[in-house]
Amino acid sequence: MSKVNNLSWVNISNPIFQALVALTGIVLVDLIAEFLQWIGMVTLEPRFAYLTAASFLLCFAMFNAVLSLTAANTLQYWGKSIYSFLGLVLVSISLAWFLSGLRLSEAGSYWWILIVVTFGYLVFLALVNTIRSIVNFAQKEEWNHPRYRQNKRK
Repeated sequence: MSKVNNLSWVNISNPIFQALVALTGIVLVDLIAEFLQWIGMVTLEPRFAYLTAASFLLCFAMFNAVLSLTAANTLQYWGKSIYSFLGLVLVSISLAWFLSGLRLSEAGSYWWILIVVTFGYLVFLALVNTIRSIVNFAQKEEWNHPRYRQNKRK
């Protein structure tokens, strides 16, 4: 049982797997929303697919940055993470374009939202890397009690 749990944890901490989970979420939400609109239960805004893409990109960015703490080799993890993020952006924006019929430049503020999410992702990664280096330094450092000085006043 512990081997199965350990194996699933390895999958969760893989950036490619995380991107596939986010892409699956994007596709499911978009298809369910399109189905609900087709049967007449809801009326969707034409830019709904871009909203879904931006939301799942933000979720990917946050979870990927936090799970980078578990990576043994951070440079390899960062490489996979950034390529996974770029692939997820391209596929999700292409899907949103296909479903909505609007290019990203026609989708209003979603272009800027995508830029903010991208820079936020890079800031998340840098912040987590900084926290990790501080914790590693603190664990290596020997913490001794301060030496007490005796004040010899004249």
